[in-house]
Amino acid sequence: MPTIDWLTLIDGAPLANEAERITGAPWPRLAGSDLIGPLLDEAEERGLRVGLLGGSDDAQQMIQERFSAERPGLTVVGWWAPERPVLGAPPKSVELAAEIAACSPDILIVCLGKPRQELWIREYGHLTGAKVLLAFGAVVDFLAGRIRRAPAWVSDHSLEWAWRLMLEPRRLARRYLVDGPEAYLRLRSDSRPMTAPAVFPTSDAHKPTDGNRAPAARHTPGRFASATEDADVAVIVVTYNSAGDVGPLVASLREETTVHTIKVVVADNSPDRRTMAALAEFDDVITRSTGGNFGYAGGINAAMRAAGPADAFLILNPDLRVAPGAIAAMRRRMASSGAGVVVPVLVDYDGSIYPSLRREPGVLRALGDAALGSRMVARPGWFSEIDFDDESYQFAHRVDWATGAALLIDSMVAGRVGAWDEQFFLYSEETDYCHRVRDAGYSIWFEPAAMMWHERGGSGTSPQLTALMSVNRVRYAEKYFGTLRLAAFRAAVLAAEVARLNKPGHREAARALLTPRWRASLPHATSSKVCCVEAPPSGTVIIPAHNEAAVIARTLESLSEVMAWGTVDVIVACNGCTDGTEAIAERFAGVRVLRVEAASKAAALNAADSVAHQWPRLYLDADIEAGAAAVADVLRTLRKGPFLAARPAFRYDARGASPWVRSYYRARMRIPGSSQALWGAGAYALNESGHERLGTFPSLTGDDYYVDGLFAADEKTVLSTEPVVVRTPRTASALLAVLCRTYRGNAEQNPSGGSPSSLRTLRQLFGSVRSPLAAADAVIYAIFAAVGRHRAFRSRTKPVAWERDNSSR
Repeated sequence: MPTIDWLTLIDGAPLANEAERITGAPWPRLAGSDLIGPLLDEAEERGLRVGLLGGSDDAQQMIQERFSAERPGLTVVGWWAPERPVLGAPPKSVELAAEIAACSPDILIVCLGKPRQELWIREYGHLTGAKVLLAFGAVVDFLAGRIRRAPAWVSDHSLEWAWRLMLEPRRLARRYLVDGPEAYLRLRSDSRPMTAPAVFPTSDAHKPTDGNRAPAARHTPGRFASATEDADVAVIVVTYNSAGDVGPLVASLREETTVHTIKVVVADNSPDRRTMAALAEFDDVITRSTGGNFGYAGGINAAMRAAGPADAFLILNPDLRVAPGAIAAMRRRMASSGAGVVVPVLVDYDGSIYPSLRREPGVLRALGDAALGSRMVARPGWFSEIDFDDESYQFAHRVDWATGAALLIDSMVAGRVGAWDEQFFLYSEETDYCHRVRDAGYSIWFEPAAMMWHERGGSGTSPQLTALMSVNRVRYAEKYFGTLRLAAFRAAVLAAEVARLNKPGHREAARALLTPRWRASLPHATSSKVCCVEAPPSGTVIIPAHNEAAVIARTLESLSEVMAWGTVDVIVACNGCTDGTEAIAERFAGVRVLRVEAASKAAALNAADSVAHQWPRLYLDADIEAGAAAVADVLRTLRKGPFLAARPAFRYDARGASPWVRSYYRARMRIPGSSQALWGAGAYALNESGHERLGTFPSLTGDDYYVDGLFAADEKTVLSTEPVVVRTPRTASALLAVLCRTYRGNAEQNPSGGSPSSLRTLRQLFGSVRSPLAAADAVIYAIFAAVGRHRAFRSRTKPVAWERDNSSR
């Protein structure tokens, strides 16, 4: 297809101002409405043939009348006012382009609105025969005289947007008042001088520069990399009775190894060995039998734990086929946009595009989908969670989330966001994951140049799965919505099920929504989270506890599976307890309880170390919940080496917290340093060699901060495993109390008063701002940090009371 050379104009004041800031030179603002007059004057003088595509018949009639009076010498060879269905249908658009070409225009003014006009020009512009195509949007209304141009003083002060908003508030309110501020902020934060053309990311494009990186895989076309080698992309596939699907998928991926270093990891949830037998034909595919049915989220977590190092993880359904160049297109989009996640276009085998793009769930969208389903697909975005607009699948842009059939996730983002939430089992797990990606400050992009064929239904269908889909939508709302919004959302989902009671699965869904105990009958994980094929690890878990009666049972219950292995010692070191913590801990079989007289965490840790015999050792705060997979991964990692210290990933549980506290912790999760250090998770581990460097725990407030400082970057690691749960303070006063204790503890270990880490944190904090919400969170974080630091050092005397957060206990 002949190429079209594009000339992009700086048509807005924000663009012109940003260009001047970056280059140091002033740039003119060249809008289509400013240029169309001089261009038509030049066309009239030179005798060039002009055509106009777009606008209504009425508007074009008004333009013809004005041209007759004002531009009698202008040669207009054609007027075309196609309806939207014509523009969206390729055969119709080809016919339209041929009709235009028959008139032989030199200049074609295309006024179809953004991005429709650019998309149409890209696909069909070369068929029109026009030498120049002008994508001038609203020019048709200015030429017709329908919209008055802003006065000169308005334009001179960069207020033309306000003028247009005043004239067309209904049409332009969202553009200028909702979408505009975020776009301007992103323009400011993402703009930078272009020193070289954008290039395809090399295999080292995203890799950290620390000395702990695995050796890069030798690029052998036709072969996949091993788990221990570094790769450009680790493909993660979860299978369930997928013996017939995996062969074609693997074949399509193998073709991509001519360009990329790829490893393929499959986690099989199947109840029989047929899928594993089919995979046995491929000696370079990494396979893991989960020993049960983890569900999609659990399978992804199991596969990612086995994947080893890679620049990015590509989550794929087994019933997909990857089109040539799809992975390259997704990686290019990730590199150029800085996206945390990139999703492709999914095409059914009949050639139709599957509407895979989604909007953030909300009450009005749930009502719209409940009432209309897949009917009236042209309804506004605020009234449907599904993006049905054909044009949305023709150009690259940000999205809220997309179906989980295919997602390319940057490895750094995967480490910061943590494991997929296994409570969803199947459905809504990708909604939750993408929500957490956005909360971490990263964007999700759709890339239409990346195409994959999708059979759909790889998970099968049944009334129970239909019911699970609705129940998990409510589970998602329970995780993120407030009380009133949750009640309204649940009612909307229930209304959709009641309206479809005559269809399979919807009766079960309504029953599960009305009676929560029915949820237990829906599909759920059916086996241990630690694969039965691998023997459980050995080691010690040490829990220091001071008056933790409110939370110690919750923590020990989270370790029940670990204690059932019989290979891990669990020691609760009660120090200065007066509330019965010891009695609660003693009720758990397999737990050893120590009584330390002094109310000292350091004394408790040292006392537990003196009686422990097994290595490695996980030191766990008494209010932290740690699952079996997290404990197993930490212990296995430290036993195998080469690391001396490690901690699992963590996630914040901010349920019940005030909006200010939630905002603070959203900002904190976006700071890279908070996800790369041993401190902050309430859980870290040492092997015997690492503990030799520590010796005994000093009498300092921040033991995790102290231990983190003992090890270089290549001696410690943060594992992308099932996250431990850190419950945040619920109130602003409780958060400030925690911050005061933290800053005082850090000052104990840095008596000189220098604060390079604080300055680094501040730079990382504001460097993480990528949206208005992130900017607000950063400001709130900074305020809390400043007030907490001020209170911590306002009085140099040590507090007489034991400082901790009681609001989350």
